[in-house]
Amino acid sequence: MLSSRQQSGRRAEELATQFLRAQGLEILARNYRRRLGELDIVARDERLLVVAEVRTRASAAFGGAAASVGWRKRQRITRATNALLQRERELARLPVRFDVLVVNDPLGPAPRIEWLRHAFEAS
Repeated sequence: MLSSRQQSGRRAEELATQFLRAQGLEILARNYRRRLGELDIVARDERLLVVAEVRTRASAAFGGAAASVGWRKRQRITRATNALLQRERELARLPVRFDVLVVNDPLGPAPRIEWLRHAFEAS
């Protein structure tokens, strides 16, 4: 049995994946896990590799979901991306963009998604 937080996170990732597909991106991987970190969604947008972090919060207190992607989290995402690119040489030829998708109220009747392109640079 999943906690409500886990249910919210899974639903947010599913909604974000559907959203990116609807925007024309090809989803290459979800929940790509390595010892160095995890990538929520890896997608391709024509000749660009998009690494998307999915965030959700019940409240906008403390800066909201987008502000929760701090230096340490960005570093883990960057390291996991480097591991992916070392494994998948064809992807290593593509420029990489780091995005954040903020899913508001993922378990509610009308979830909203904010797509923050170029949310951060590789650290």
